[in-house]
This record gives sequence, structure tokens and C-alpha cells, in this order.
Amino acid sequence: MHAFRDDALGEHDAVGLADAIRRGEVGAAEAARDAAERVRAVEDRLHAVQTHADTPAPSAARPDGAFGGVPTFVKDNTDRRGLPTGHGSAAFTPAPARRDAPFTRQFLSTGFTVLGKTRLPEFGFSPSTEFERAEPVRNPWNTGHSAGGSSGGSAALV
Repeated sequence: MHAFRDDALGEHDAVGLADAIRRGEVGAAEAARDAAERVRAVEDRLHAVQTHADTPAPSAARPDGAFGGVPTFVKDNTDRRGLPTGHGSAAFTPAPARRDAPFTRQFLSTGFTVLGKTRLPEFGFSPSTEFERAEPVRNPWNTGHSAGGSSGGSAALV
């Protein structure tokens, strides 16, 4: 399964997309919109995303960083201001984080635009991103298989 299409992302990897954004060939907002559309096109089969950001915004820390404007997701075990953190566990009632975790601040300093959070097994402890009361994260090469863990959602989106 794939979500490739004729859009602003083209066939770029993160480095190529950052370069295209820096040169003005692609806008950061356009890249974020197209990436979100690609993810939504496969989400009902992959179940890789825990939370979508309502309004993804480029990193305020370094919008001109090495990956300035490149859209991405963070794992649901790190705080991103405004997004809930659930650690893949039903033991939490996630509430929006009030601030970014130290890792998130460092990650954002490279200029990424966070589109949301990816799913992980409970507390990241399992080698498989499967749940008792929810759909497992599926492998895009064969949706009859798990995407693995502890970064199952991230792996499925790659």
C-alpha cells in the first residue's frame, strides 16, 4: 500500500523536500497539507496515527533549520504542546500538553512541522503495536501483519 501522488511532496525524501522548500519550489504549508492528505488516504487501513494536529504550524524554534518546513509526526510518548500524550495506554486520559518535552524542543529546532502523533504499544514495551480494544497498526507491505513496535505507527508511515 502507498499514498504516493502527484503533489508538492513529489518523490522527495526529507532532505530533498527541505531543499525544495528552501529554494521556494514548494511551500511549507503546501507540503504539510499534502502530507496530511497522504496520511489520511491510508489511515483507515494502517491505523498508524494517534492524534492529528488541528493546525500544523512550522517550528517556531528554527523554521530555517536543516529540515525547515518538512512535515512529520512525533511518537505518542513525548509531549508536543497542544497535543495529548497517551503513551499508547488506556491507563491515561490524555490532555493537551502545556509545553514541549526536551526531546521535542530539540527535534523542532531542526525546523520540522509536526502534523500529529503516531501510535505505539502500551508504554512502548511491546515489539508489536497491537491492542486489546483497538485496531493494531498495520504493515503497509502486508496489512495482515503488524507494523511491529515500539514505533509501529512511525514505521507504518515511513
